[in-house]
Amino acid sequence: MHICRVATVPFFFNHHLRVQLRHLVESGHHLDLVCSGGPGFEELSLIGRDVAVHRIEIPRPIFPLGDLKALAGLLALFQRHQYDVVHSTTPKAGLLSAIAANLAGVPVRLHTFTGQQWAELSGPVRTASIASDVSMVQLNTRCYADSVSQREFLIRQNIASKDRIGVLGDGSLAGVDVQKLELIRATTDRDRLRRDLRIPHDAHLITFVGRVTRDKGVLELLAAFEILSQELGNCFLLIVGPCEVKNDIQLENRIMQAGSNSRIRIVGYDPAPEKFFCISSLLCLPSYREGFGNVVLEAGIMEVPTVGTQIVGLIDAVEHNQTGILVPVKDPMALKVALADLLLDPCRRQTLGLSARSRVLSRFDARRISNALLNEYGRLAKGGCDCI
Repeated sequence: MHICRVATVPFFFNHHLRVQLRHLVESGHHLDLVCSGGPGFEELSLIGRDVAVHRIEIPRPIFPLGDLKALAGLLALFQRHQYDVVHSTTPKAGLLSAIAANLAGVPVRLHTFTGQQWAELSGPVRTASIASDVSMVQLNTRCYADSVSQREFLIRQNIASKDRIGVLGDGSLAGVDVQKLELIRATTDRDRLRRDLRIPHDAHLITFVGRVTRDKGVLELLAAFEILSQELGNCFLLIVGPCEVKNDIQLENRIMQAGSNSRIRIVGYDPAPEKFFCISSLLCLPSYREGFGNVVLEAGIMEVPTVGTQIVGLIDAVEHNQTGILVPVKDPMALKVALADLLLDPCRRQTLGLSARSRVLSRFDARRISNALLNEYGRLAKGGCDCI
């Protein structure tokens, strides 16, 4: 088959889908990748020798002129190559590729939802975003959610009917690269990493990995840690990820204040954030909205349990009281209590961590999810359309 995967930015292919894309190529399929330029674009050619990479600028915000130009570029590409499958991820890429693939007559058109941006929006922007998701479902042959709870949410919201959206395997976007994570676990110099971060070897470390934004629950995390650090003298907070505080004065000020706290480390974007789990006591992910939350799986391989929020997506990634603890969203006090409970109970923390690792190994290896995707491509290419 000739398969085309479309995303808005290179980061998505490089960091979320790399193993899956390689698996497609190794299975004998011809693979093309389409995304905007930017950081990581040149690295896409390293995914596979025979992978063709096409640069089409797909604006992330609403930008009518840019959107029309991207649509024209996608349509010309699809018509020229006559793909068997076009599979998109990320919202804007999903809508534009669905329209273009229909116009080009692509026989199998797919999209994977990884969380709904409109869940925290209101007014016309929310209405437009919902309409975009509905259009993607109607225009595509089939859609997928990266978690069971997200699929149920989309059905409840009348975005998709039961027969138009499924979940591959047990969920997640593409699973995790277990071999890579095991290598990181085996080779990371934990003592040196702690020294570089100026964190005592015997201190508890709470780690956050993700975009530093309001909807990732960063304000609640900082509020919870402020109280927790007064109660527990030997704990630190590590924040890893790109800081996206533009137009959010409150969050920007809180991040600046946190930067001067002697027990908070803010390291920004790191190309290999998984290594920090080797020295972490807990992962904290207090998001308002989330896809499946692959970072939970990466922490799990390192036997690190998660304290997260009871939201769509995370309730599939974290098994409450089995692989971590889930608390109400936007509740810093509940977050503080859960963090303190686990930090003060090393036996329970170890049990949860071991269970998290076992769950990832048995259900979320990237190869398992990739095989499920390949089977789905083959089924749909033969005309299958039953719900999975």
